[in-house]
Amino acid sequence: MRTVIFLLAAIISCSSVSAQTRYSAWDSLAMTPPMGWNSWNFFEARVSEQVIIDMADAMAANGMKAAGYRYLVIDDHWVAGRDKQNNLIPDPVRFPHGIKYLADYVHGKGLKLGIYSDAAMLTCGGVTGSYNFEEQDARTFAAWGVDFLKYDYCNAPEDVSTAFSRYARMGDALKKCGRPIVYSICEWGQRKPWLWARAAGGHLWRTTWDSRDVWESHDTNLTGIMEIFHQQENLASFAGPGGWNDPDLLMVGLYGKGASSSVDGRFKGCTATEYRTHFALWCMLAAPLMVNMDLQHMTPEVLQLITNKQLLAINQDALGKQATTVLKRNDLQVLLKPLQHNDVAVCVFNRSANAQAFEIDLKKELHLWQPFDISEVWSGKPVKALKGQLSAHDCVVYLLKAGQK
Repeated sequence: MRTVIFLLAAIISCSSVSAQTRYSAWDSLAMTPPMGWNSWNFFEARVSEQVIIDMADAMAANGMKAAGYRYLVIDDHWVAGRDKQNNLIPDPVRFPHGIKYLADYVHGKGLKLGIYSDAAMLTCGGVTGSYNFEEQDARTFAAWGVDFLKYDYCNAPEDVSTAFSRYARMGDALKKCGRPIVYSICEWGQRKPWLWARAAGGHLWRTTWDSRDVWESHDTNLTGIMEIFHQQENLASFAGPGGWNDPDLLMVGLYGKGASSSVDGRFKGCTATEYRTHFALWCMLAAPLMVNMDLQHMTPEVLQLITNKQLLAINQDALGKQATTVLKRNDLQVLLKPLQHNDVAVCVFNRSANAQAFEIDLKKELHLWQPFDISEVWSGKPVKALKGQLSAHDCVVYLLKAGQK
């Protein structure tokens, strides 16, 4: 009886504390979805010290850093093996000065460095992974100044219990390593990590197979943007401050130039309209925003898209809610994302290959009864109603700020 009373008192005490103060230091590492760049699809095995330096210079200078992008993540193929003390060593040709040097350079730009490993003996690319060396590798990453770990699951057993155990081992090691390192669980959604990844220490967890640079693949073994989007629709309840559903890297700006994302050249990339919708949907989904194009050769249109202040504010909103579908009508789909201060973001999305006119009644169809001041994100201009025409695969995003008539 005394134990029950104690537990009730603890619950009442916790409920009187603000939500923000209930987060531990570890949970607080990703209070909003991480934003940054990853080396995978464009550079893959060509990733190097110079590539990361070039990308850091570009991100700091082109407006991405000012917009909130912070992480530069070295993906697979950076490892050369282990030394006599079993410490990981980077490829000496591509990373001649080591990872600590690179982290110091990135930090000097006001940015953060991420790195990659695998919960097995070998990574997806066939180089050394971290299985059975979790604590040693976590200490190594911390000593180097790493801020983010993407932890893959190639060459590992398929069952859920082993996956949880291996991810929890690295999660525990990171918590003890002496440095705050954001933990990205890259299990591809096969074992439903949204159910257990937080408990394993994860701050974000992949929900799908790797994304391909195509609007829709129509191939069960390859995931286009639409296949991935549809897999997110029932996962909103698992995302929130400190832990995020991760529908994989953004294809925006690749235009078929990624080796893995284009699969031997069969996918030629998406249209500018499709990339725009892709980015808007990921912002509505409160997804991590990780681009992986060459930042030195980005078109002005792509840069303008990925630094759109209103879209990024929707993605980074402190309430941390993932959008849900609230209306489907023919080939129109409407997503709603609650924001702090009783504001709302609404995305009207045309799934059809044909243009469609639309008019959405806020009260009758979306059940939004209070007065709102409405602006349209692409133009930034105020509007009176949610209506217009959308071209094929296009979308429009509205910001509804709680106001007075």
